[in-house]
Amino acid sequence: VPFYAWKFRTMVVGADQRLARDRRLRERFAATYKLVDDPRVTRMGRWLRRTSLDELPQLINVLRGEMSLVGPRPIVEEELRKYGAWERRLLCVRPGLTGMWQVLRHHQPDYAQRVSLDMYYIDHWSVGLDLKILLRTLPSVIAGRGAY
Repeated sequence: VPFYAWKFRTMVVGADQRLARDRRLRERFAATYKLVDDPRVTRMGRWLRRTSLDELPQLINVLRGEMSLVGPRPIVEEELRKYGAWERRLLCVRPGLTGMWQVLRHHQPDYAQRVSLDMYYIDHWSVGLDLKILLRTLPSVIAGRGAY
């Protein structure tokens, strides 16, 4: 079910238009839907992302029942177009504020690895797995691992 994911603004005004105009940037973005050292991110936005505080407003989504504390990453509409039947299973569960991808990435995985970790979570879900992920989230946030 589509919903508005609450976040602090971390990008410059017109970021989407800038992406549309820059072919190289667009190609890099298409691979993972994230950019390391994204030139569209503001100085304050870099700090918010590095500290993961940009995700804090999504607690509103959790309280409204649109998201869970733990689960697969929320996706944007452009990602949905890439999905086949296997990936569409990700849409059967609530997206999470944190998840396996956020706590397990020691390097930046590509998009397929991200989807695989989210699928693993769905296939192996348990209260214990959620607790493990929640317990590993804080050290990941403090270390700034994977935040960009």
